[in-house]
Amino acid sequence: MSFILTEQLAPVRLKLVRDRTRMLKQGYPWIYRDWLKELPAAPPGSRAVVWDKDDKLLAFGMYDPAGPLAVRVCGVDGEKLNDDLIAARFEAAISLRRGVFDQFSDAPTNGYRLFNGEGDGLPGLTCDLYADHAVLKLDGDAPAAFWNVDAVGKWLTERLAVTNVFLKHRSTAETRGRAVIGDVPTEPVEFMENGLRFIANLVDGQKTGFFFDQRDNRRRIGELANGRSVLNLFAYTGGFSVYAGANSATHVTSVDLAKPAMEDARKNWLMNGLPEDRHQAIAMDAFQFLEEARAAKREWDLVVVDPPSFAPAARHVEKATASYQALFTSALGVVAAGGIVALSSCSSHISSEMFFELTEAAVSKARRRATVLGVYGQPADHPFPLACRELQYLKFILLQVR
Repeated sequence: MSFILTEQLAPVRLKLVRDRTRMLKQGYPWIYRDWLKELPAAPPGSRAVVWDKDDKLLAFGMYDPAGPLAVRVCGVDGEKLNDDLIAARFEAAISLRRGVFDQFSDAPTNGYRLFNGEGDGLPGLTCDLYADHAVLKLDGDAPAAFWNVDAVGKWLTERLAVTNVFLKHRSTAETRGRAVIGDVPTEPVEFMENGLRFIANLVDGQKTGFFFDQRDNRRRIGELANGRSVLNLFAYTGGFSVYAGANSATHVTSVDLAKPAMEDARKNWLMNGLPEDRHQAIAMDAFQFLEEARAAKREWDLVVVDPPSFAPAARHVEKATASYQALFTSALGVVAAGGIVALSSCSSHISSEMFFELTEAAVSKARRRATVLGVYGQPADHPFPLACRELQYLKFILLQVR
């Protein structure tokens, strides 16, 4: 059983009209529609071979005649797009994660991202592991038609201690997903991260159930939380809150609009043996909470602001920038003098430079001064090609506020 559903189809032959040879050889993972001479009719997910302007074979990948990314590049030059190449990429992904997480042998982690799409040379395919459960996601029509998730699931169960594989569909799909191996996980799944216990709803939760990309930043917040009061905005299931509580925060307030998420935040807190009276989970809009907190002149020593993406597409950037600035300005108003605020954005369309600019504007508008304690991004299990800064989506900055 091949990893490629379209293996039996003849590859689509494509030719560049723009010189992008250097970019592609350096690892840029996409070929846009307007880079190509023509877009022949073919099913999404068909294998594609790409020739440069001088008729030299340059790259191969998966084809999408309708989308903005006409080709997701799987390799260049002499490589061959077959099961051997894909299996080698799978093994390389495992090797990377083992190298990353073995260093935390005293603080076990069995929840992490195993495959990160283009960052692991597996375009459009992601796989998150939650102990013995795996969740697969396919990013778009071409990957959905290209990847044989049944073969991927079988490989996972044979190669790793995985007993259940779930394919999760996009939020706009008619169904939440399907079981590939085992049964649909109807109950929350337990896993560990840096020695702390969490549960995740793999079917109905956001993304695949948890946000593994903030793992290193949660650890940083924990290191700063000792003896401080903490406010966690857009808390989801309380990841930052649990780290703060486990590191002796005096009190933690978690705020998120979703009531089910707040219930899970309470469960995650108690699962780790933390005192119930040191945590308050509030199901409320974060903007409204901040407005009421400022009116009541409430302050916290450490404030975490980790909102969802305000710019899911480039056309939303202007509105998103205004929303981030307003949110950050409001949050800065509840940070105690000398306190710390963590500001974050997961919008890929908000560049690092833009993020710094809107952060500076928010500090100025809040009439505060700030010192940068650190600037961070996604962890090692969320790699991206050096040639594609667009995939460096996560921004996270720690500021001490005066």
